[in-house]
Amino acid sequence: MSIPTSTSVVESTVIKAPLSHVWHQIKLQNFSNFWSALKSSEFVKGASDEADIVHWTFNDGTELDVKQEEHSTINHYITYSVITAKPELSYTSVLSTIRCYAVTSGELEGSTYIEWSGHFSSDADAGVIEDAKFKRRDALADLAKTAAKK
Repeated sequence: MSIPTSTSVVESTVIKAPLSHVWHQIKLQNFSNFWSALKSSEFVKGASDEADIVHWTFNDGTELDVKQEEHSTINHYITYSVITAKPELSYTSVLSTIRCYAVTSGELEGSTYIEWSGHFSSDADAGVIEDAKFKRRDALADLAKTAAKK
């Protein structure tokens, strides 16, 4: 019997770097520049005239093709979905969004608040949600290290 679970995950952090340094990294094709779990991230050439599709290869051999669904340089967010996976995923779909906000006051003024959410189809189990939680935490920690170097 499966354990009932939420099919959403949201992880966030404050990165001690200006918004411009963090936002500059948030391009699907550049995720391997900061995320240590990724071996490579590159555009899939000729896949679509109407959408950006990026191929991610993880260090463990997992491969994902992710499609950029939305991108806003004004509101500093990107939304993407997984369209193919090797090995095949155990759930039908996931839509993820990364949002960045400038911290404008207080002791962390000049930093960036970042939030990475994922909304999974109802067939995702508790293991999928937990895995997504820890992958996002690890990626955000990696991003903080990279952004701080700028």
